Amino acid sequence: MKFYNREVELQNLKAIEKSSHQSSKMTIVVGRRRIGKTTLIKKAYEKRVYLFISKKNEALLCEEFILIIQESLGVKIFGQIQTFRELFEYLMELAKTLSFTLVIDEFQEFLQINSTIYSDMQNIWDSYKDTTKMNLVLSGSIYSLMKKIFEDKKEPLFGRANNKIHLKPFSVVTLQEIIKEHIPEYSADDLLSFYMLTGGVAKYVEIFVDNRAFTLEQQLSLIFTNYSLFLEEGKNLLIEEFGKEYSTYFSILSLIASSKTSRSEMESILEKNIGGYLDRLENEYTIIKKVKPIFAKEGSRTVKYEIIDNFFNFWFRFIYKYRSTLEIENYEYVKNIVLRDYATYSGKFLEKYFVEQLKLSYAYSDIGSYWERGNQNEIDIVAVNEEQKTILIAEVKRNPKKIDLKALEEKASKLIAKYKTYNFAFRGFSLEDVK
Repeated sequence: MKFYNREVELQNLKAIEKSSHQSSKMTIVVGRRRIGKTTLIKKAYEKRVYLFISKKNEALLCEEFILIIQESLGVKIFGQIQTFRELFEYLMELAKTLSFTLVIDEFQEFLQINSTIYSDMQNIWDSYKDTTKMNLVLSGSIYSLMKKIFEDKKEPLFGRANNKIHLKPFSVVTLQEIIKEHIPEYSADDLLSFYMLTGGVAKYVEIFVDNRAFTLEQQLSLIFTNYSLFLEEGKNLLIEEFGKEYSTYFSILSLIASSKTSRSEMESILEKNIGGYLDRLENEYTIIKKVKPIFAKEGSRTVKYEIIDNFFNFWFRFIYKYRSTLEIENYEYVKNIVLRDYATYSGKFLEKYFVEQLKLSYAYSDIGSYWERGNQNEIDIVAVNEEQKTILIAEVKRNPKKIDLKALEEKASKLIAKYKTYNFAFRGFSLEDVK
């Protein structure tokens, strides 16, 4: 698959490389696995020293890295180097006379190999950075660990980075561009399922494109099959994040994906206090987020939770939930459940799609949803332009014939009464508006 979008990130990376010719610069690149961090870095820096941190003995890693450094920079390293501290200091010495880019991928894995490496790097970096010309790029996929390494005041590398790129999924605009390029005659449902199942994650997009899976049927046939990457994906990506308590985290995420979105609902099912788990899922792992009614007061307890990542939502709703069926390779059974539930399940992603479109219009100061106590008078989208004093009230349905603007206006009666100085507009969004 060709390289898409990422122009802003490329410009950022190239600009900091240029500034590193004067003094060394450190950049952090974070983002969930499969998002395209390594591809982005390699696209930005065709000439670089690329070191991947795998879980092996430090001396063996150094032996592997020495060969890469010699080949990449055309230098000869004499003597025996068995620690990364020695190797990093050698590279910083080299950067006094030679300007180059050093990429260290899966940087958080040093915690498993030798956690003192971060202190060693900090001391060496502080000593050399002003008199050297290294463009140091540190990339990591386990967000909680990368956040701890660079944002915890107690950690040695806190405050050392000059630049941080948090790589996000492809936008709906980019997904439209990709699908249009491959099947110009795509339907609205093709684009919706493409968005719903990939969530804009580069690796999943690439798999669908390479296999020409552009309809829901084709995509599900690719997911529910022997040797599918997708079946173990949530487990493979999240168990390392969550550690030994992963089963509790997985249970919470499975409930959220199945529309049990309030803390009280989840606690009644799990029969335990999950406040700490929810807090870590939101603030440490950034996998879920709180959703409050728009205009809710600070500290309001009217809270729902949702999974941020589209694919994780699907994985917990259909793959983790039916893992016993999938273990006996009854893929058709689960695929049929997805098809049965698709019209209902895809509805919330249709809402999410239009919210993203409205955000990309840059016409609003706040966008959210609205509901009153007891989930009464739920409104799918409320978009506010504070400066122009306008509020858009929108209902989202797959079928445009089911949109009732008069009923929508009645649902918004309390908002209309409260915000009398605002001009209100009412609109329905449906599959017909997916372009």
